[in-house]
Amino acid sequence: MKKFNHIGIPSNIEHKGEVLNADIGLYCTDFNESENRIEWLRFLEDSPMPEELKTTAHIAYEVSDLEEAMKGKKVLLEPFNANDSLKIAFVMEDEAPVELMQFL
Repeated sequence: MKKFNHIGIPSNIEHKGEVLNADIGLYCTDFNESENRIEWLRFLEDSPMPEELKTTAHIAYEVSDLEEAMKGKKVLLEPFNANDSLKIAFVMEDEAPVELMQFL
């Protein structure tokens, strides 16, 4: 199963409702608050996140098995728990990052 969840778009502009995740140097908005499921991403200059995420929009899909969905893909960010109920990873498809989301 693979189901569209949101699109993440890097921006240098401050957006209403953005929240700072200091650990990864990132301000982001809640895509659930967007009519078009857009997550705005504003990275701090010293953010350790991959350059591909800082400069290129990503699309996110819900998957039932994260490890299975990652097989054979170029991994950009290894799986990690975004919160208590969500595990995510980023892979590359050609030049574009893709976020894979498994709800726990």
